[in-house]
Amino acid sequence: MRLVNIGFGNMVAANRVVSVVSPDSAPIKRLIRDAEDAGLLVNATYGRRTRAVIVIDSRHVVLSAIQPEKLATRLDGEYEPGDDIEGDEEI
Repeated sequence: MRLVNIGFGNMVAANRVVSVVSPDSAPIKRLIRDAEDAGLLVNATYGRRTRAVIVIDSRHVVLSAIQPEKLATRLDGEYEPGDDIEGDEEI
């Protein structure tokens, strides 16, 4: 099992990820709200702005403060140690 850093030292199993999407559209906002109501939402943003929504095969929804493109790169195995949230984040 390969773990992927989704920011702030939080990890998800790469083989369990179904999709990584932007949180901006109404259907994704509805997905987040429904997951929260069902107790399936994991907020890994540490209070930062949500930039990516990760859907896991167990129906869990994980919120991340890292851009979806960066997460896709990490899921493809191209993540370099030292790439961290501080380079992606606006304060």
